[in-house]
Amino acid sequence: MTQPQQPGTTDPILAAGDEPLSNHSDNRYFGDVLQARLSRRGFLRGSLATAVTAAMATSLPLASAFAGQTQRGTGPTLGFTPIPTSTADTVVVPQGYRSQILIPWGTPITGDYPEFAPDNDGEAQAQQTGSHHDGMHFFAIDGSSQDGLLVLNHEYVEPRFMHAAASGLTLDSEGFPQNEDGSRDPDQVLREMNGHGVSVIRIRQSESGQWGVVRDDFNRRITARTPMMLSGPVAGTEHVRTKYSPDGTMTRGTQNNCSSGVTPWNTYMAAEENWSGYFANEDTEIDRRQSRYGIETRDTGRWNWHRAAGGDDEFIRFDATSRGASAEDDYRNEPNTFGYMVEIDPFDPDSTPVKRTHLGRFAHEGVIFAPAVEGKPVVCYSGDDSRFEYIYKFVSAQPYHAASADGSLLDEGTLYVARFNDDGSGEWLALAPGKNGLTPENGFADLADILVNTRSAADHVGATKMDRPEWGAVDPENGYVYFTLTNNSKREEDQLDAANPRAANGFGQIVRWQEDGSQEAERFQWELFVLAGDGEDSRDLAGNPLGEEALLACPDGLCIDADRRVWIQTDISDSSVNDGIYTPFGNNQMLAANPETGEIKRFLTGPIGQEITGMAITPDQRTMFINVQHPGANTSAEDFAQGRYLSHWPEGGDTFPRSATVVITREDGGVIGT
Repeated sequence: MTQPQQPGTTDPILAAGDEPLSNHSDNRYFGDVLQARLSRRGFLRGSLATAVTAAMATSLPLASAFAGQTQRGTGPTLGFTPIPTSTADTVVVPQGYRSQILIPWGTPITGDYPEFAPDNDGEAQAQQTGSHHDGMHFFAIDGSSQDGLLVLNHEYVEPRFMHAAASGLTLDSEGFPQNEDGSRDPDQVLREMNGHGVSVIRIRQSESGQWGVVRDDFNRRITARTPMMLSGPVAGTEHVRTKYSPDGTMTRGTQNNCSSGVTPWNTYMAAEENWSGYFANEDTEIDRRQSRYGIETRDTGRWNWHRAAGGDDEFIRFDATSRGASAEDDYRNEPNTFGYMVEIDPFDPDSTPVKRTHLGRFAHEGVIFAPAVEGKPVVCYSGDDSRFEYIYKFVSAQPYHAASADGSLLDEGTLYVARFNDDGSGEWLALAPGKNGLTPENGFADLADILVNTRSAADHVGATKMDRPEWGAVDPENGYVYFTLTNNSKREEDQLDAANPRAANGFGQIVRWQEDGSQEAERFQWELFVLAGDGEDSRDLAGNPLGEEALLACPDGLCIDADRRVWIQTDISDSSVNDGIYTPFGNNQMLAANPETGEIKRFLTGPIGQEITGMAITPDQRTMFINVQHPGANTSAEDFAQGRYLSHWPEGGDTFPRSATVVITREDGGVIGT
């Protein structure tokens, strides 16, 4: 997920939260694969329009392309009237729909229920919804579609807005507050840390149709400070031993939680995405457990939490410099305890979150589970959201049994990484000891070493470099797997391939595949579902340019509902919003697509300076929840200093903007999207 650039920044970690390019392997690029695939069909390299049209029109989903497919169906209905693009500072939905604002940043949900105020302290923030709402899920209570737990991620915070009421506020060159001596105020740091993480909130629909927060013992905040267990092959190893946990079984906190996932046993999975920028490390040599994740020799972190005055261990741990005699005397290994999927039981407020290390360590965008089959392995997928990174799959060693399934199924199995071939086939390459050259002689001592160095292992086995894999979704009927590839401005002409066919790719695309025979198979068949963009630089499933009602750029969020509508959310970053190529798209938006015909319609547009992200839907499909993250974050330093904000959503007036959840229903009470 692309994050807003703070005013005056140049460092890619401190500015946007996204990592600097750290994949210097010679693995094939997805663009190379596509061009080779086109060449095999007799097309020349020069014309993107001709080549991509041919590729998309003559590959999947034709009858012979997916195993077991004999003909294409009509697919789900898109029964709403598409809306135009928008640049208004509001949420727009189709005629016949209505929207409601729910749980904006700072809504009281637990403890003493302190009301939101611009000068709230760190302790108050720990009892309120966090900031920058992202991935989420609605957990129905007793099967109800009117009463349940809404669990949502809070990816990061906007410190200018969070500390706007602080007296004598001084911003550094990156737009973050600091003291004159370069230290941080401890309570400001606590507020930022407590603004991160996850919220568990009971919500209920009233007879009038409005949704509201229920004061309930289920309500809970998980933050960048919450104690967490490490589980799986990395737990207890030398990689994760720290001063806080000398035996390597515990850590504190989760942050930069982007997308999410829901296990077949009904627990929540929060992804740790751009976590590496939070750490400083002044060591002159940085080993691959950090350098391959973008950590470089530097005395700063994205938030400089390690500089909080007073030197408390809770803050110092974000300095990964080797300062003690061993790893048990400092926090050199603290970064190795991040980059995982975090399992949270929303129905047990006393449970300890668990980081499941066998799902791999990287910039997880989220995780998606294939429909569980009794007696078969559990299968899930995850993308590494950085330029030229990879798509992964995990297959459990033990079979799924509904009566006894729990998170331990994710602690034993095989992690794979994807390679996309020129001919539309693909294969899953095992990241396991002795497989595909992952041996001690090649620098991979054992399974724990492979997993804590997941990216390096994927480099070694020859995975395909992708254009920033973001959200995924699995079609509940046929098992097709969809992934958004949001953009990649750094891809060059000699790095093109089949799934990443454009240099300086500012628009992104969506790829989909079907496994050969069963979800745990080691081979698959793939195609491009949509090539985002404007005019001739876009293509739908039939190979035609996108129409006005379907124009989109930078696909990010992705969800498939029970009726198989493919919901697509966009994230044109604030640092790019003034680039003229994005003018036709207006504010970020949400669209729906028919997986059979490829028809796409625009369903929603958001306010200024935000991204549309996260999606949850009630079991009866009559209520949808989406998130509006960081509205107005592209406000300049000059405007901010004068109290002028580009967005005043959701409260209007002269208020500063706040991330919030939006509830969408039909005026006639019908199913969303029909």
